[in-house]
Amino acid sequence: MTPDRPDLSSRPTALTFESDRGASRSIWIASAVLVALIAWMGSGFILPSEPEMAQQEKPEPQAPSVMIRDSTAQSVTLTFSAEGQALPDRDTGLRAEASGNVVALLARKGDTVEAGEVIARLSSRRAEADLARAKEDLARARRDFNNAQELLERGAGTVDRVSQARAALAGAEAQLTAAEQELDDLAIVAPFPGRIETLTLAEGEFVSSGEQVGRIVDNHPLTVAIQVPQQALSRIENGQIATVRFITGQTREGIVNFVGTAASSATRTFLAEIEVQNDDGTIPAGVSAEIEIPTGEALAHFIEPSIVSLDPEGRLGVKTVEEGIVQFHPIEIVKAEIQGVWARGLPDPARIITIGQGFVRQGEEVRVSLAEPAEAAPAGTETEQSE
Repeated sequence: MTPDRPDLSSRPTALTFESDRGASRSIWIASAVLVALIAWMGSGFILPSEPEMAQQEKPEPQAPSVMIRDSTAQSVTLTFSAEGQALPDRDTGLRAEASGNVVALLARKGDTVEAGEVIARLSSRRAEADLARAKEDLARARRDFNNAQELLERGAGTVDRVSQARAALAGAEAQLTAAEQELDDLAIVAPFPGRIETLTLAEGEFVSSGEQVGRIVDNHPLTVAIQVPQQALSRIENGQIATVRFITGQTREGIVNFVGTAASSATRTFLAEIEVQNDDGTIPAGVSAEIEIPTGEALAHFIEPSIVSLDPEGRLGVKTVEEGIVQFHPIEIVKAEIQGVWARGLPDPARIITIGQGFVRQGEEVRVSLAEPAEAAPAGTETEQSE
C-alpha cells in the first residue's frame, strides 16, 4: 500500500506585491516637511530675524518725566523766636535794721503792700529812752553854746570856749538824729510796692539787727529774660514789640528794653529783656514763656520738606525746570512751619519739581507735566527758628 503523500496541488502560492499608492503618499509628505524645514532654517540668510526687526523698529529713548508746580515768591514776615523766663521787676529780702522783740505784726505772707507800709514793729523802750536822753543832751549843749557866746560878747569869754560849745552842740544834734533813726528802725517797712512772698516773724520773737525776716516781690511789670544767639543779635534792638506766650496760657505784648553787649562765656549768647505789663498781677514770676519778635520781611517761596535735596557738595537746595533743563538752586530757609518751610534763593517765578526730583540731575533734559493746583500756601505768620 502506498504511503500517503501530500497533495502538491494544495501547496500555497508564492506572495506577490503590487505598488501601494497610500505608502507612496507618506513618502511625499515627509519629503515636503523636510524641504519646508530646510527652507525655514535657511530663511535667516535671506530675511532678517525677529530680534533684528525689533531692534530696527525700537524707538529712541525719551527724556525722563517729572511733575512740577509753578511757585511765586511771597512777602514773609521774619520772626525771631526764643524761650525765656518771667522775672519780677524787683525782688528783695526784708531785713530788720534794729534789734528787739516783735510787738506788732501788721501784715501776713501773701499780702500786697505799698511802699513804706509798716509790716512789723519791734519793742521801743530802749530806743525811746535813748531818744529822751539825746534830747536832754541837745538842750544842755544849746544852753552852753548860748552862754559862751554871751560871755564872748561881754568880753568875759574866749573864742576857744565858744568853739568847744559849738562842737558839743553839734555832737548832741548828731546823737539826737541817731536816736530818732534807731526808733524809726524798729518798724520793718516795705521798700517798694509788692507782694510778701515769705515772712518768718511771729509776735514776741526776738529779732537781731540785719536778720532777714521775709521776702517781697514786685511783679508790676514782669521782665522776661531771653538769650539771643550771636548771629541774631543784629536783628534785636530796643523798642521792638514782642509777643509773649506764657506757659499758663496767657498772651501779652511786651517791649524790648535791654539788649546785652557782652556775650556769656559759657553759651556765647547775649541777654535780652522784655518788659511785660502785669497790672492785675495774674501772671506769676518764674514761669516759662515763648517769645516772638518780628525782625523784618523777605520774599520767599513756600516749599514742602519732601522736595528739598542736597547737591554733591552737601548744599541744601531745590530742583527746578528752566526751558526743559533741570537746574539746582541752593536755598536759605528763613522760616519753618509745620507744613513746610519758606526759603529764598529760587528764581521768581519758579517751576519747582515736586515728583521725580530724586531721579534727575542738574543739566538733564526732562519732560514735564503740571501738578494739579494745591491749596494756597499758608501765610507767613509762623516764627523763624532761632539761629
